Amino acid sequence: MNKPFNRTKFSGKKINLSHGAGGKAMQDLIDEIFVKGFASPELELLEDQARFNLSDLSKLGSRLAMTTDSYVVDPLFFPGGDIGKLAVTGTVNDLAVGGAIPLYLSCGMIIEEGFSIDDLQLIVASMKKTADEAGVRIVTGDTKVVPRGAADKLFINTAGVGVIAEQTNILASRAQVGDVVIINGFVGDHGAAIVDARGELALEMSVETDCQPLNQLIQVMLKVCPDIHCMRDATRGGLATILNEFAVQSTVAIELEQVKIPVREEVRGVCEVLGLDPLYLANEGKLVAIVPEKYAESLLDVMLKHPAGLNSAIIGKIAESPHGKVILNTGFGGKRIIDTLIGEQLPRIC
Repeated sequence: MNKPFNRTKFSGKKINLSHGAGGKAMQDLIDEIFVKGFASPELELLEDQARFNLSDLSKLGSRLAMTTDSYVVDPLFFPGGDIGKLAVTGTVNDLAVGGAIPLYLSCGMIIEEGFSIDDLQLIVASMKKTADEAGVRIVTGDTKVVPRGAADKLFINTAGVGVIAEQTNILASRAQVGDVVIINGFVGDHGAAIVDARGELALEMSVETDCQPLNQLIQVMLKVCPDIHCMRDATRGGLATILNEFAVQSTVAIELEQVKIPVREEVRGVCEVLGLDPLYLANEGKLVAIVPEKYAESLLDVMLKHPAGLNSAIIGKIAESPHGKVILNTGFGGKRIIDTLIGEQLPRIC
């Protein structure tokens, strides 16, 4: 993990209430941690809003896309990532799976009194690195400090803006009979990594989060298959929940082949110990796409050649009935219905 840059305006090592009071301490926090850390020209202006040239946006597409999300993961640091990487990745991916080119992010932080400034710097550095990898800029933000006990260390809210090309029309309601289901790699890695990081079960395993921006992979996919029907990133609720959303909104059935769904042995082991199902475990770098069958093989070929899709697989197809259902063809020759997640397998995983 990168070392934080040297502090020059902080007398202590912890956040205190004065850092959220609107005075000099807060301005020092913003200047030294956020403005220097994110290093975007829009943020450096220190206005209450970021401003963009509409003519530049119109060159990329005909529609704006906007999303927002909040991140409350516990713990803040976990194998392969942290809350900062998660916040940027999650917002970028929410834009990208709609076919948008992500461009700009906001960052709102709610910080508990007593939080480590070193940890805050590490998280900001992680956000900047992930944003650079995704080709986006963090252009505006907000900081609040709450009394000790009023929050759990650090919560982050992000919003994102992107542009969608005129011909792109990706919707959860567009799945058609005969389409195929593609995923870009192993499922359940993020959920398993959080279990490992919590250290409550002394599991002998080594699984890192799959947290990664998917926008560049998706743009490659759209060049091969400009008519992707449905696409989502399989975060909370996992693969099973996303596919149920597609089945219900498109009024179709989805048939999955269990033996084709990529799951790491380490993740299977965690699920067996805890009584979990990897199909419901959270992911933070996995997309599920439903595409016309004629594009499937060529699309899979380009995905396998991309760093974010090295373990991509065709895992199922769209059938006519039973409407709104996801059916799993098991490795033993049986069938079972995969319902939407009820309740919560693991709390605070993103």
